[in-house]
Amino acid sequence: MTGTTGTAPASGVLDGHMTGPARKKKPPFGMPRHIVLLATPEGWRHSVTTTDGALVCGRLAGLPADAGPARARAAATALLTGLCREFHGTEIDVAWQPPGAPDSLTGRIVPLPAPSAG
Repeated sequence: MTGTTGTAPASGVLDGHMTGPARKKKPPFGMPRHIVLLATPEGWRHSVTTTDGALVCGRLAGLPADAGPARARAAATALLTGLCREFHGTEIDVAWQPPGAPDSLTGRIVPLPAPSAG
């Protein structure tokens, strides 16, 4: 035996299978397309539709239950921006629709063009 330790290389091919960071991991959800925010007595809730037809729902963490619509929009935009950057390598903006009611907001996720090199 010459120099084998029984450990897999950090990345590359081992026994015909990709290993380590060289393999691209599939994001846990598709690219966000639309978002709906709804104020509840417990705080702001979000529902996000994705390009692959999924619906991702949850609560906007870190906001007090009585936070206003502007803070909820800012928190949701920050959440979506971070998720799109981390999981899809894409910068986005959220185009918010004019509010129809103070406790319900809707927005469309707009992917931004990649910065040009040079």
